[in-house]
Amino acid sequence: MREILEVALRTPDHGKLAPWRFVIVPADKRSALADLLEASYRAEKPDAGRLEIEAMHQFAHQAPTLVVALSAPVEGSKIPLWEQELSAGAAIMNLLHAAHALGFAGGWLTGWPCYNGDVRTAFAGEGERIAGFVFLGTPGKPLEERPRPDYDKIVSIWDR
Repeated sequence: MREILEVALRTPDHGKLAPWRFVIVPADKRSALADLLEASYRAEKPDAGRLEIEAMHQFAHQAPTLVVALSAPVEGSKIPLWEQELSAGAAIMNLLHAAHALGFAGGWLTGWPCYNGDVRTAFAGEGERIAGFVFLGTPGKPLEERPRPDYDKIVSIWDR
């Protein structure tokens, strides 16, 4: 895990601000995370059904390793917020590339937990936001490729 995170730290970072942080949620804290997710979800949706609550617990336990990635911009810096946020995304991508290069599988998930105030407060400091939950493990089955954008619709050649 340290090797993976050290690769993530070698991310393009204009101004050398390190506008991101990583919080590892150990296996013995996953039930506490699931309880936090459930309580926070119920506070927002008091009529939540059993399947919605089960999804919160499944989210917390879906892979052996969980890293919460935080966007932690440095306020008052001459580096624009946009560049700092891009750097946070690049750090997460580097983390995933390192994990995959070492034979693991990883997924970067956002969704409801990233935007809930109680969940954010549990992980993030003032001015920080959850950029994603990064789940890592060893694939138990062959990975299926998801649909990707059409190359010709995304890539063009500048001709001015």
